[in-house]
Amino acid sequence: MPRLPRVRGREVVAALLRAGFAVIRVKGSHHFLRHSDGRTTVVPTHAGETIGPGLLGKILSDVEMDLGEFEKLC
Repeated sequence: MPRLPRVRGREVVAALLRAGFAVIRVKGSHHFLRHSDGRTTVVPTHAGETIGPGLLGKILSDVEMDLGEFEKLC
């Protein structure tokens, strides 16, 4: 499996918005996103921090997206 990139939370949210997700609420620095087909995830957008490969893998698993699709959206 290829290495997952290190990206910021805002970049992940922007990519998911392009994929058809919508921010349903924000609590602190955590954005809750939902797709019209029912897929949901939470993305932390802490200032100055990157999302590690483990958390990014979990987010991609939640939204049922592979790394290739995600990189096209970034």
